[in-house]
Amino acid sequence: MFRQAELQQILQTIPWFLELSESQLEGLANIASVQHLLEGEALFHEGDPEGNTYILLDGELGLDIQIPGRDKVRIFTAEPLDIVGWSSLTPMVRQRTATAVALVDCNYLELDSNNLSQMCEEDPSLGFIIMKRISNVVASRLLTTRIQLMEQLLHNPE
Repeated sequence: MFRQAELQQILQTIPWFLELSESQLEGLANIASVQHLLEGEALFHEGDPEGNTYILLDGELGLDIQIPGRDKVRIFTAEPLDIVGWSSLTPMVRQRTATAVALVDCNYLELDSNNLSQMCEEDPSLGFIIMKRISNVVASRLLTTRIQLMEQLLHNPE
């Protein structure tokens, strides 16, 4: 089990949190934990109720969606410092939109999304930084998805 000071040190190494003050990092450490996932284990499943937000510290996670008539399709491979489960910080999403499976053994930082959302509401500067980061993730994932779709169309025209 990681102590508060150790969690704060881990948080300081994550680029997402470089602009945060000591007190903001301390607050995040209070709602964070480091977890381990073995290769092949699922962090969450598509359709599960929204839960926490995760930052991959090491390893790889595959994000898969179920496509009727096509089985599952990998839409993203998360690498160290990628965030997954970020949609739990948005007000509209109520269930997981993909399944996250460890492609190799992984360590990840788990953040309590309810508490993180509350912290962002209470501290607008923290909220702005976190939501700015989330918007960058959304934009990059949309771009990745667009490129994947174009590649599929080029290789499999119908």
